[in-house]
Order: sequence, then C-alpha cells, then structure tokens
Amino acid sequence: MGKDVIVACDFSSKEAVLSFLDKFTDCKPFVKIGMELYYAEGPAIVREIKARGHKIFLDLKLHDIPNTVKKAMSVLSNLDVDITNLHAAGTTAMMKAALEGLTRPDGTRPLLIAVTQLTSTDQESMERDLMIHAPIDQVVMHYAETARNAGLDGIVCSPLESGKVHDRCGKDFLTVTPGVRFADGDVGDQKRVMTPAAAKAIGSDYIVVGRPITAAPDPVAAYKRCIAEFCD
Repeated sequence: MGKDVIVACDFSSKEAVLSFLDKFTDCKPFVKIGMELYYAEGPAIVREIKARGHKIFLDLKLHDIPNTVKKAMSVLSNLDVDITNLHAAGTTAMMKAALEGLTRPDGTRPLLIAVTQLTSTDQESMERDLMIHAPIDQVVMHYAETARNAGLDGIVCSPLESGKVHDRCGKDFLTVTPGVRFADGDVGDQKRVMTPAAAKAIGSDYIVVGRPITAAPDPVAAYKRCIAEFCD
C-alpha cells in the first residue's frame, strides 16, 4: 500500500473548504473532513467533495454504546468515504458493532480505524485527567492490539508510535498519524509531533496535515512539500 498525505480540511463552511480545494488545479489531495466541517454542513459536503474526485477520511471519532455506533456507521457507509474512525476506548463490542454497521450488503466497506490516544494528550494529562497510569506507549499498544483483534484496519496514533504499532500488530495494520509538522514550523497545540520525513522513516502509512498546509501562504506548495518529504 502506498503512502499518502491527508489534508485536514478543518474549515467551518462549504465556501471556505471549496475555495481552498479550488487552489489544487493539477491534483486531488486526499482530504480529512472532521467535526467542524461536518457539523457545519452535514453529509452534503462529503458528497460534494467526493464528487470532485477526492478520497475522504471522515474523522468523527464515534464513541457510544455498540447499537448506536452500529446504526451510525450504517448511515456513514452510504456516503462512500474511504476511511472513517471511532475511539478504541469504546471497547471491543463497540468496534465489532461498528464493523457490522459499516459493511454494505455487497460486503464492501470503508476502512475503519481507531483512535488510541489523541496527539494532544501526554503522559501527565492522561494520568491526571483519565486516571490511566500505565506508560502512554503501553496504552497505545494495548488499544492497537484490541482494535486489531476486533477486526479493524488500523489506528490513529502519534507518528512516534507507528513503528512500534507495526512491530506489534503487523505491517498491514495501518497507522494514520496526525501531529505532523515541518521542521521549521510551529507545533501549535500538539504534544507528540514529527516531521513528514521522520514519519516516513518510522513507518507511518498516512500522515494527516492541517495547519502547515491550510494556513500556509501557498497551500499547494506546502502540500507538494509534504508529498515530496513523505511519499517520494
């Protein structure tokens, strides 16, 4: 499977995201639609961006009782996205129910990945706020193994953890990694970050890049820089 850069389109309106995507006249980036845009515009924006020829990672991070998640995933499967996700903390039963809901009558489905610990979480905040006292690497590995055993395709994790996840769960178990910044860029509110080149070296399958591209003076050039560092 080839590596790819997913552009986090964290915009608050249809006009803003389409204006951004219109800048890409010679390529169709893989895009992430997250809560902000989805809650602002609903499923129609997913259909419109898909119709423009973009692959889509629908990043809504479902976390609820198994039956609710199953029904929600059944609805999301009709949007023809390429990847969607949930929180591994929702338990094996929830993840298995999600797979059931996501799978269409013909047996096809989007890739389903699980969030382990958010890249804004560090050891201190995990212990203080979540009362999880194991080392964060062990927690991520446990969540990854639980997701794999439930039948999921991969996880969202820090690029710092990609190599270890592959060692534990296999090379075909996908790692989708936010928290990627250029070496000369601002890390923002991310705690566990890595450059595109370093993420490639450690084994990330996909990197999710937001503000270093969307807030760049030249977003297309920034995207192509990411592609050059991560994919080429």
